[in-house]
Amino acid sequence: MFKKLAVPAALLLILAAAVVFVAKFDTLAFVRWFQNNLNYGYITMFMAVESSFIPFPSEVVVPPAAYFAMHNGNLNIYLVTFFATLGACIGAVINYYLAVWLGRPIVYQFANSRLGHICLIDEKKVVTAEEFFDKHGAISTFIGRLIPAVRQLISIPAGLARMHFGKFVLFTTLGAGVWNIVLTLLGYWLSLWVPQKELFVAVEKYNSYLNYGGYALLLIVVGFIAYQLFKKKPKK
Repeated sequence: MFKKLAVPAALLLILAAAVVFVAKFDTLAFVRWFQNNLNYGYITMFMAVESSFIPFPSEVVVPPAAYFAMHNGNLNIYLVTFFATLGACIGAVINYYLAVWLGRPIVYQFANSRLGHICLIDEKKVVTAEEFFDKHGAISTFIGRLIPAVRQLISIPAGLARMHFGKFVLFTTLGAGVWNIVLTLLGYWLSLWVPQKELFVAVEKYNSYLNYGGYALLLIVVGFIAYQLFKKKPKK
């Protein structure tokens, strides 16, 4: 009995600590701290958090890291993308195995709990992610990494469906890699003309455009699937 409760209890403690951290999160203070303590380890860690079920914005990690890499020269901008993608994969694997170990009833129970709502997760979002996975198959782990609100949760239905782990890691890496390349390019572009004191405001502004692009991608995918379903089949 104790062994069965130990893992969920440990997860709740970790999650509670993460929720307290996010609740007290000061974006501007984080960007300043991040600049003074910038290294590949922190990039990996924060992107792993962002890719898990804990609400943490990737736009305060990768674009600033790319920006400071261009200005300070302490980091390599290509390695920023690499370690950001590595962190995203770690977070996705955590979600995948949590879904495998806990199963659908526990996942939905968490989604309906107050703690789940604090983490910006609810049953509707989990259902949406699961339906997205069911409709689009393995490729959804790639496309889902590019779509807001689906990106952090797409690993859960993959785990519930016990998708082949190697295929899951491959498509997750590809999707996370594309997303992090876009964020890195945003940071590089901002480094060419935005003063450091205006960095966060610029990142917030242009990240919203990236989110709109993600929603547009979702509409395109849904439209293509609908077209494939309803187009007239040629008569034999």
